[in-house]
Amino acid sequence: MSKVSEFSDVTGETFEIMRPERQTVPLVFASPHSGRNYPTDFVAESALDPVTLRRSEDSFVDELFAAAPEFGAPLLKALFPRAFVDLNREPFELDPAMFVDELPSYANSQSSRVAAGLGTIPKVVSSGREIYRAKLKFAEAIERINVYYRPYHRALTALVVATVEQFGYCVLIDCHSMPSVGGPLDPDAGRGRADFILGDGFGNACEDRVTATAERAIRAQGHSVIRNKPFAGGFTTRHYGKPSTGVHALQIEINRALYMDELNIERHDSVHQLTRQMVDVIVALTGLGGLDLAAE
Repeated sequence: MSKVSEFSDVTGETFEIMRPERQTVPLVFASPHSGRNYPTDFVAESALDPVTLRRSEDSFVDELFAAAPEFGAPLLKALFPRAFVDLNREPFELDPAMFVDELPSYANSQSSRVAAGLGTIPKVVSSGREIYRAKLKFAEAIERINVYYRPYHRALTALVVATVEQFGYCVLIDCHSMPSVGGPLDPDAGRGRADFILGDGFGNACEDRVTATAERAIRAQGHSVIRNKPFAGGFTTRHYGKPSTGVHALQIEINRALYMDELNIERHDSVHQLTRQMVDVIVALTGLGGLDLAAE
């Protein structure tokens, strides 16, 4: 497999929902950062080579959780890359330094994500390299948000609402991967990471029973697990995870060294073992269907 063989041009589709024949569990899985359809114009605007441009991609995470529909849960996956539009941000977390025109007052330019260059329209990839050769027009941000960001979140909202209507509650699993060592923009820069990090907003985004179930299942596979540090959950976890309304959200971060060559962005043979292990984790999470996690 070549270094860029997985790198493809956009097809016109922005996301895909892998549905079970019938949803039988109150679970929804989402993979917002594993997309690898790179629009031609975006690649042309970039100052980076194709492999470097993919540094922010949660490569192959959708494949690790692809079995979810077999066990009765839908899987929503973005098809476009995080470097183009980051779905795990507010809709208008934007850096004014990236744009030739002034941003409207409703744009959030003060967040820590924007300060790190990782807003809704990212300025840099996760290695800290700047993406663009020149500044963008705000109209470009509006178009990306309307065409890519909003449809994904409408689809995710619909899945969550339908699940609550059917079961009385929903457990949203937001699926991610992370570099094995903290990058220059991270609070753990230069330090090695655990195999898995579970982010539940320090207990605010889901009941502990949800996090504990995932942790037990992952530890049973021999992996190390840390909760909330350095990733407590992004926009998706905070926005959707409201246990008082019957919606529980948990972010799962997987160490990329477990399954891929981080430098060349290629799968290791170990990806097959990890995929089988994730099936066991999915099965354990389906057991949450027997718990009462509905709104109080």
